[in-house]
Amino acid sequence: MTTTASAPVETTAARISRALRQNRARMALLASIFFIFFSALFAMDPADWFITVIRGISVGAITFLVASGLSLIFGLMDVLNLAHGELFMLGAYVGWTVFVRPDTFLDVMVPVLLLSAMFALWPLWRYLVTTWTAPAWVRNVGPWVAVLVGLVLIVWVLAKYPLSIWNVDQYDQSPINNAVALDSGIQEVPESEGFDGIPAVAGFLILLLGGALVTFGVAAARFRRAEAAASPPQPATYAVVGGMVVGALLLFAASDPLTDWLYGLSTTWRFFFALIVTTMGGFVIGAAIEVVLIRPLYGRVLYQLMITLGLGFIIIEVVRYVWGRPEFTMPKPAVFAGSGEGCPGEGLGGFFSGCSTVKILGSRIRMYNEVFIILVGLVVLVVISLLLRKTRLGMIIRAGVQDREMVQALGINVQRVFTIAFGIGVSLAALGGVIAAPSIGLSSDMGGRVLLLALIAMAVGGLTSFPGTAAGALLVGILQQLIIKYGS
Repeated sequence: MTTTASAPVETTAARISRALRQNRARMALLASIFFIFFSALFAMDPADWFITVIRGISVGAITFLVASGLSLIFGLMDVLNLAHGELFMLGAYVGWTVFVRPDTFLDVMVPVLLLSAMFALWPLWRYLVTTWTAPAWVRNVGPWVAVLVGLVLIVWVLAKYPLSIWNVDQYDQSPINNAVALDSGIQEVPESEGFDGIPAVAGFLILLLGGALVTFGVAAARFRRAEAAASPPQPATYAVVGGMVVGALLLFAASDPLTDWLYGLSTTWRFFFALIVTTMGGFVIGAAIEVVLIRPLYGRVLYQLMITLGLGFIIIEVVRYVWGRPEFTMPKPAVFAGSGEGCPGEGLGGFFSGCSTVKILGSRIRMYNEVFIILVGLVVLVVISLLLRKTRLGMIIRAGVQDREMVQALGINVQRVFTIAFGIGVSLAALGGVIAAPSIGLSSDMGGRVLLLALIAMAVGGLTSFPGTAAGALLVGILQQLIIKYGS
């Protein structure tokens, strides 16, 4: 008779010891935060300590929005996106545009949707390329000719497109003046224009043709060599493309009433509309960056660093060209800009008084900077934590962080998960940008500053740890504000 030895039962002391070993970094981080809290309390006036800590948490919330997306991308894909700070900056400028100049946003969306529809036909272009029989020299030269002709057509049409936009060379039409006009309540709805010298229908057809040539040329250049014939596009692909084209045409036709409606909204509703649009746009931009730039470079870390660094410089120059070099502000929405009789609010009831500031413990707390930003950071922390822990996508992401090869062996489309994760990471950065714009203003170097803080937060809290990144961002924000306070 044989007996099998049972596994030894782990004692309570052993479990506690193991938990302490596994979480020693987090415990050290929390101990550091508490030490800084209370040492500063003994060295400062309580009112100064309170407002400094609150401001530090606000800075930490903005840092967390950037660092969390950066940590998610790095943890799952081993990609350190050095353009993440510039994408934060781009989110701020796009959010400003939707908030301050919604007419420009509507005008831009029409060609963007039409060109995106041609990119959405990628399965069709790939199918045509893999079934294309042509001499070798045609397959080598033809794609680049198609791309060149397509770009010429796109640029020619866009030069004639009726885009209502500011003028960075004239102060009375500059972004600075637009922001001041909205803040003063004297903003006027710009007059709409038509295509310059060509019918609108012809312009749209040429734009679609140019987009088709560019995307077909890129597909042909990528799949020049014959490979296994790709399957034809699914009907859903054509439905999506048709919807994008119809949506663009309807948006162009209804541009005037939509512009009047957006300008007629209160700045509060328009601001939240800008939040939604910028976050969704960040996701689309992030997914496109992963597919076009990052996907061909997996496993080539140096190339990833170089291409994301170069992308960051390109974004900076684009921002300077479109919005100009001078810094300017984004007005706060009306719900956070209350003033007059009864302001600032007093005590906890002051948070519901409609005032821009509230007096707590002898200190004035700004409703937007120190309340709203912190609430957004908490909401994002909770939502992303639930996404990672309670959804199938979150489980796949967490499993991919641990063992990417095993996840792929289970038949899961890891590439699609990578695209979604990269899109989520960039959308968090874009959200952080539009949230930060009314607080810190807009400048072409704001992305570099916040990226540095985000990298420090990741290094402190753990490069792949989402809760650790949150704690690291909190520590970085509080330390920064304490240093500023002591320095002053």
